[in-house]
Amino acid sequence: MERSVPMKVLFATPEAYPFVKTGGLADVSGSLPKALAGLGVEMEVVLPLYSRIAEAFREEMTFLDYTFVDLAWRHQYCGVFKLVKEGVTYYFLDNERYFKRDEVYGCFDDAERFAFFSKAVYTLLPRLSETPPDVVHCNDWQTALIPIYIREDPDPLYKGVRTVFTIHNIEYQGRYGIETLEDVCGLPVRLFNNGIIKYKEDINLMKGAIYTADFVTTVSPSYVEELKDPWYACGLHSVISENSHKLRGILNGIDNRVHSPALDRNLCKKFSKKNPSGKIADKAELQHIMGLREDPDVPIIITVSRLVGHKGFDLILSTIDSIMQEDLQFVVLGTGDWNFEQGLLSAARRYPGKLSVNIKYATNLASKLYGGADMILMPSRSEPCGLSQMIAMRYGTVPIVRETGGLKDTVSPYLSPHSTGFSFAAYNASDMLYVIREATDLYRTDKEAWHGLMYRCMDADFSWKRSALQYIDIYNELSGQ
Repeated sequence: MERSVPMKVLFATPEAYPFVKTGGLADVSGSLPKALAGLGVEMEVVLPLYSRIAEAFREEMTFLDYTFVDLAWRHQYCGVFKLVKEGVTYYFLDNERYFKRDEVYGCFDDAERFAFFSKAVYTLLPRLSETPPDVVHCNDWQTALIPIYIREDPDPLYKGVRTVFTIHNIEYQGRYGIETLEDVCGLPVRLFNNGIIKYKEDINLMKGAIYTADFVTTVSPSYVEELKDPWYACGLHSVISENSHKLRGILNGIDNRVHSPALDRNLCKKFSKKNPSGKIADKAELQHIMGLREDPDVPIIITVSRLVGHKGFDLILSTIDSIMQEDLQFVVLGTGDWNFEQGLLSAARRYPGKLSVNIKYATNLASKLYGGADMILMPSRSEPCGLSQMIAMRYGTVPIVRETGGLKDTVSPYLSPHSTGFSFAAYNASDMLYVIREATDLYRTDKEAWHGLMYRCMDADFSWKRSALQYIDIYNELSGQ
C-alpha cells in the first residue's frame, strides 16, 4: 500500500490505561502506542466503551458516527466516540448491551461480547478515518477474530491491510463450543474443518489468529522459546512451531514518567539514584501503614500481583511459615483465587507485625510498596513478560524471581556480571526459599554490595523506545514501507 503520509497503525485492545485497566495489557496498550507515535507512526487505538470508563474521559470524547454490526443473525448498534490524547487518536465503540457491565471480563457471554467488538473493528476500518490503516495490531484472544474477519473478506480494501497479533498470555485462548463459530462469530464451518480454528472438538480464537495474522509477537524473547514447550504452551505448542517463521518475541517496556520515584506523588518522599535517602522515609511509612514493626534494618519483601496459580502462590503458601521464621517482613497486595486469598489471610493472622496481606487492587498503594520495599518476590510458574519487576527496579527494589519468560530476560542473577537481582531456575519451593535467604543475608551483611544492586536496578533501561523500534521494523516489513 503506497502512502505519502506516515505509516498508520490501528491498535485494537480490550483495555488501555488510563481509561480501563485489569492487568498488564492495559499498561502496554497505554504506553506502546504513545511511544510509536513519538517515533512518527500515526497511531490509532480502538477499545470498547465500558461503563466503568470515568465520566471525566467521556466529557473529552466526541461522538463521531454510528453503524450497525451484523454478527451472525444479530444486527447490533455500534456508536463511535473519539478522543485525542498525547498524540494518539482513541476510538471507543459503544454498545450498552455488551459493555454496560460491572466487570470487563468474566461474563457468561464474553464470546459474543468480544466477537461483536472484533466484528465492529473490522466493519469500521473504512470509516474510522479518511484512509484505512496499513497495519491492524491485535492483542490477546478478545481481538483474535479481527485477523480472521479481514482474511475472510475478498474486498481489495482488506487485502491491503496487514495484521499483527500479540500473545500477552497464552493461558487465555478464547476457547468455546463449535456452535459459537457460526451462531456467534458468523464464520463458516470450513474454518473448523480445515483446522484453522479447531482445537479438539471446540473452537480456539487465539489459534485462529496465530494462523491468519501476517505476523505474531509475544512479549519477551524467552517466552517465544518457552511456547514451543508443551509445559508452557497450554496445548498450542505445535501451532507455535508451525508458525515460528512469523513469530518474534519483543520485550515489553514501562512508562518511565509514570513509574519514577523522582516524580511519584504517592510516595511520602520522592527519591532518585543521585539522592536515594527518600527511600528510608518511604520504608518507614510503608511499615507504619501496613502495621509492621517499624525497624529500618529489617528487609521488606513485597508481592504485587494477581493471586493465581501461574504467579507461583502455591510455592509461597507451601513455605510461608518457613519464610516467616526469617528476619524479614512481607507485604502482599492483590486479588485472585479464593484459596490463595484465604491462605495468605490466615498466615497474616499468625504473623502480626511481620506479614501484611491486602486483598485489593490499588495502584496508589502499589506505588508505596515499590517505593518502600527492599525486594520484590515473583516466583512465577510462567511469566510472559512481567511488569512488576521492571517497575520495582526503577524504585531500587531488588527482584527475586524464577527464571522464566520476561523475568529471565530482565533480571541478571546475583554474582553474574551486571547482576540486578536474585533468581532460581527450577519451579521448586526449596529453591525459592534458598534465594530469599541469600538475598536477605546480603542485605544484612554487605550494604555496599546491596547498594550496588539497587543502583544497577535503577539504571536499567526498560523504556518503550527500544521495543517500539522493533515493532516499527515489523510494520515496515509487512507494509513495504
